[in-house]
Formats: sequence, C-alpha cells, structure tokens
Amino acid sequence: MRQSRFPLRLNVGFVLSLPLGESREVPFEFSKITLAPELEMSDFKGQTRFGRARQGILLQGDFEAWINQECTRCLEPFPYRISTHVEELYALDERNVTESGLIVPQDGNIDLAPIVREYLTMEIPIQPICKPDCKGLCPECGQNLNQGTCSHRQAT
Repeated sequence: MRQSRFPLRLNVGFVLSLPLGESREVPFEFSKITLAPELEMSDFKGQTRFGRARQGILLQGDFEAWINQECTRCLEPFPYRISTHVEELYALDERNVTESGLIVPQDGNIDLAPIVREYLTMEIPIQPICKPDCKGLCPECGQNLNQGTCSHRQAT
C-alpha cells in the first residue's frame, strides 16, 4: 500500500457540530510511515479522540511505532519501540489559543503529523542501548564484546 502524502491529515470539521463534551474516535495503522523530515517508522498504530470543547477541539491520542536505532555501546542496529500520549487543544479562534498556538483551520483539515512527530521524537533516547547488559566494544581492537571476547584486558 502506498502512503499518501499526508497520512495523518483529517477533516474534523464535523466535530464542531457535536454537543459540548461529545467526541469521536479515529484509529490509524500503517505498516510503514515516514513523518518528515526522515522519521521512518514501522508498525505505526494510533488511536485518537477528537472532543468538542467550549474553546475548540480537544485532541487526545496514543501512538506507538518501531524505529531503527544504533546502540551507543556496541554500534549495532536494533529495533526500538516508541510510544506517546498526545493532548492538545485546537482553538476556534485567536482568543482561545493556548501555548501550542493550534487553531482549527478554516477548511477543518488538521494534519497531525507535525504534532505526532514532535511527541514521538521526544521519546527517542539520546543514548539508545540495544539491551541493558550490552557489553559494548573493546576499546583496543573494536571487537563487539556481545559477539565474543578478545585478548585485550581492560584496566580495573
């Protein structure tokens, strides 16, 4: 299946006609998805709820996916699961805008990609490790100590 250019764009204009407090759920699922710039993910799943609030539309969502990382100890690639919870208000007008600055567009189309990307990116560790007991590389010869030993002894 080919990914559309805006895979997380939705028309939520219908939410504005709902009574206050009412909401609608929208699921997402992609085997592969790329959120610009270059956040490539697999097995992406998301469940969103758009609720009618006095100030606008309240977005609540949970998203998860797998990304490829490189271990900072052994430098081997490994899959890493990221997940996040999103809660943002899309204001009806400038008077109700929050710190996020999100406003319901005139056409009712909201692209969740920038928000989802931002939230998921914050969940990526700065120094990812493939497994808690990763032994890393030998500082002398560069041997991956998870795959075998070398003749060098580390100073204690």
